[in-house]
Amino acid sequence: MTASGTTVRLTVAQAIVRYLMNQYIEIDGVATRICGGGFGIFGHGNVPCLGEALYPVHAELPLYRGQNEQSMGFAAAAYAKYHLRRRFMFCTASAGPGTANLLTAAALAHANRLPMLMLCGDTFLTRLPDPVLQQLEHFGNPTIGVNDAFRAVSRYWDRITHPAQILQSLPAALNTMLDPADCGPAFLGLPQDVQGWSWDYPQAFFARRVHRIRRQAPDSLEIAEAAALLRAAKRPVIVAGGGVQYSGAVAELTTFAEAHGIPVVETIAGRANLLATHPLNIGPIGVTGSDSANTIAGAADVVLAVGTRLQDFTTGSWTVFAPDARLIGLNVGRHDAAKHLSLAVVGDARLGLLALGAALGPHRAPDGWVAQAQAKRSIWNAYVADNTRPGNRPNSYAQAIGVVNALCHPRDRIVTAAGGLPAEVTANWRTLGIGTVDVEFGFSCMGYEIAGGWGARIAQTEAEPDRDTIVLVGDGSYLLMNSDIYSSVLTGKKLIVLVLDNGGFAVINKLQNNTGQDSFNNLIADCPTVSAPFTVDFAAHARAMGAIAETVADPAALGEAFLRAKAADKTTVIVMQVDPHDGWTTQGHAWWEIGTAHDSDVDSVNASHAEVEAGRARQRQGV
Repeated sequence: MTASGTTVRLTVAQAIVRYLMNQYIEIDGVATRICGGGFGIFGHGNVPCLGEALYPVHAELPLYRGQNEQSMGFAAAAYAKYHLRRRFMFCTASAGPGTANLLTAAALAHANRLPMLMLCGDTFLTRLPDPVLQQLEHFGNPTIGVNDAFRAVSRYWDRITHPAQILQSLPAALNTMLDPADCGPAFLGLPQDVQGWSWDYPQAFFARRVHRIRRQAPDSLEIAEAAALLRAAKRPVIVAGGGVQYSGAVAELTTFAEAHGIPVVETIAGRANLLATHPLNIGPIGVTGSDSANTIAGAADVVLAVGTRLQDFTTGSWTVFAPDARLIGLNVGRHDAAKHLSLAVVGDARLGLLALGAALGPHRAPDGWVAQAQAKRSIWNAYVADNTRPGNRPNSYAQAIGVVNALCHPRDRIVTAAGGLPAEVTANWRTLGIGTVDVEFGFSCMGYEIAGGWGARIAQTEAEPDRDTIVLVGDGSYLLMNSDIYSSVLTGKKLIVLVLDNGGFAVINKLQNNTGQDSFNNLIADCPTVSAPFTVDFAAHARAMGAIAETVADPAALGEAFLRAKAADKTTVIVMQVDPHDGWTTQGHAWWEIGTAHDSDVDSVNASHAEVEAGRARQRQGV
């Protein structure tokens, strides 16, 4: 490295690291480095140059060594989610399979609109040594490689072919990750030779810069039209999504709902926008929601959807809302605001709610409507209390959730994903603290739970070190990806992991049975290629990775073990078997469109198809 008055000579890798080191974001009046560090597994595609550049700053820009590139990406996504998309981690992988392993994580970040920077090795730009180790050869197009697969799952994608390119590409990647409407993963392919090439970079490029998240004010005419629609409504409801939290608009949502007497229902991503005890919190909506929220949403004449992309699990595949209900989409993203011919209010959730509140003035929804919604919520509360009660049936997810809910701190963070647990947590968890629930269901990705817990714990340690990160994971997802138990122990980032063992992929077995089919290839006991089914000793496995671990027989013992885990100073894994058939939450569901066999030799399959199709009667046809 050499420097003159206006330029500094750096390799491409050194320039990337120096740039990241000098990018800050203002959070609550304090400038904090945007990039919290990175997750990395080194190989020949990134260690000689990027590794060389990262080592001198490893104390300030920590690099966590992952066990699997996919799980590194999950951890980075959970880190960004904890920090409400205002901070991110980078992931670096070598060329070839190391980078390919990140593809699923990039898709998860893209679906959930989460910032993550991928710095991945690529084949040599000169092509002099081609074909090189781990290179895919496309005979008719030598420019195509593994990294091109990331075009579909990145919000920003580039391959650096000259040192000067990063003067444009790095700011563009960062601006994408910080943009409320376009937020998502950014991918930079770094050819192995280009990483080490030197260039005279302008010193000004590396000047400290403090960024702020853009708040787009909504159009006044859109606000006026939305206010008129709400003023005329007899039965309005607010659907609160994850964008409420990303906007920092929880207080504004609460004030708006209270001022105008409008019931609030929450999406999966929007869980923990309101405390469970708030009188206007009518519950979670959708396929894995609550009878209270779904009933009220179905009766509403105007639906104000705030910060939600209206995924099918929220809308019941567009059957939850009445066919003639009018939708207002308040969203920073035009694409989301205008779905299903909504009256689009394009803008920041906080500014939008403030403007809409001012336009409504003293107007309030009819008191009888709010009372009706609250009565439905009271009935649902009673159902959840009984559904989570130990001893009401064989061991269940809901019972385990109830135990944790009763014993955890209000600021403990709950992490789960995929399988049956997102539905059970969404339906049964009673929110104790705002923004404390991370149910990954944007991509519904198995394997996120433990890796995401590790990433969330890294972030939580920065902000709330005295609180716990609690991971709920099924046996199927545990077997898919568990190595970050070892990562958490190595790095001193304590997790409490509950492994709820139901003997396979039980929620898909339930779906299989519900569509008229016999159990096949989901539960271990029902796999025809399995010669001798047996139960995995998950506690012994976790202990082998350095965790404290124990197996418990029932929810009462689970509660005692959970308190021991709270008192422990390192990652603790608690295992409990749950019933795969009789342990499910049976209420709160909405219709969900699935592909069913139109013709079958099995009568029960035909009957199931007819039942599914009958539910289509309320499906909105895009209007």
